[in-house]
Amino acid sequence: MSGSAEARRLSVDVAGTAQKILANIEKVILGKRQQITLALAAYFCEGHILLEDVPGVAKTMLARALAKSVGCTFKRLQCTPDLLPTDVTGVSIFNQKTAEFEFRPGPIFAQTLLADEINRTTPRTQSALLEAMAERRVTVDGQTYNLKPPFLVLATQNPVDHEGTFPLPEAQLDRFLVRLSLGYPSLEEEGKMLQRMQLGHPIDELNAVVSAAEILACQEAIREVHVDDKIRRYILEIVQGTRTHDDIQLGGSPRASIALFRTAQAAAAIQNRNFVLPDDVKRMVQPVLAHRLILRPESRLRKVTPAALLHEIVGDVRVPVPSHRDDDRKDVFADE
Repeated sequence: MSGSAEARRLSVDVAGTAQKILANIEKVILGKRQQITLALAAYFCEGHILLEDVPGVAKTMLARALAKSVGCTFKRLQCTPDLLPTDVTGVSIFNQKTAEFEFRPGPIFAQTLLADEINRTTPRTQSALLEAMAERRVTVDGQTYNLKPPFLVLATQNPVDHEGTFPLPEAQLDRFLVRLSLGYPSLEEEGKMLQRMQLGHPIDELNAVVSAAEILACQEAIREVHVDDKIRRYILEIVQGTRTHDDIQLGGSPRASIALFRTAQAAAAIQNRNFVLPDDVKRMVQPVLAHRLILRPESRLRKVTPAALLHEIVGDVRVPVPSHRDDDRKDVFADE
């Protein structure tokens, strides 16, 4: 191995870990390699994932498959209008034998939490997730409890049916590192799905392929990925462009800049690079920034979309020339 190749190698095999999880999930989810890889990038950045799409396209199945692929504790929370904050965080119960209150932890104390149909529950209950998502800890009855790492919230919501829903406020949307949509499978992929599910669901046979320690090691390794000053400037100019665009009322915050920075590092590491390229930033712009933008009312009336605006903003920012070239590596973000 050459000296330059040795210098580019990560201290932890992030790409190998990602490939093991990806192969395991693809036993259940077909034809969605790009979305799965984006979800893994968010996981390796210690971020949280919002899966937003119509019913029946395997949002919950993707969350379950990711959780089962990792050797971490998993809980599922079915969000309903009558769900209380204590149903999420836990509650103190009086023990008559000891004459003391005992804390019974809620599902949020799992390392991987699936909040299914999060927009079906009330804002009061939605806010119970905020402290855990931001600080990895929960405060109940004045007592603070630290959550066991790695901690991940996977939330799903249906953007079509708005009856009886409570849309997530901008402050809570901002807590999700990425927002993903799966979309419908192709005819061939759906045919393979029917064949696989004829005798049973493949998720029932899914086992963990990596440990929690490996995930933590990957999260640490991501921080080692080199980001050139030109790439940093590129990230900042893209986010700044969302703040000055005429069609955008509220652009990306500094948290958005950090999110784009970290996910670009993860994208590079998953492709077995120890440095970030402009393409890593570009592929993360839509999932990281689209849900953080608030458009002006007149722009929404003209059917302008965040995706179109981000495409325009990225096109207006000059792409820096990277100092590294590594074009021979396989792009794992591309669908097979």
